[in-house]
Parts: sequence; C-alpha cells; structure tokens
Amino acid sequence: MNKQQQYTGATGITNQPPKPMLYVCAECGHDNEIKRKEPIRCRDCGHRVLYKKRTTRMVQFEAR
Repeated sequence: MNKQQQYTGATGITNQPPKPMLYVCAECGHDNEIKRKEPIRCRDCGHRVLYKKRTTRMVQFEAR
C-alpha cells in the first residue's frame, strides 16, 4: 500500500494514517516516536520506561 493512499477506518470513513506517538525516556530524557507494534525502548540508551508526552491542545474543564 502506498503512503499516499488513505486508510479506511471501521466506520468506512477515510482518515489519515495513524501518527506515531511521542514519548520521553525516563533515563536520558530523549524524545522517541513509537509506532504501533514497535518495542517500547529508548533509541538512545535502551531504557524501557517511557512517559507519554503531554498534549499541547487546550484542555478546559467546567467546575461549579
């Protein structure tokens, strides 16, 4: 399948291919892009504890 082709989701609607998630290594602090089915391991030091990077999107809650 070409990279230019779009994926079809379970609903039949075409959407963008899945983006790799950004993770930060707990040992060295290096940013890692990890795709699905890849081993959870830092590419610099080999440490296996990674933290998901915080979103840059605005998150607002309603409190009363």
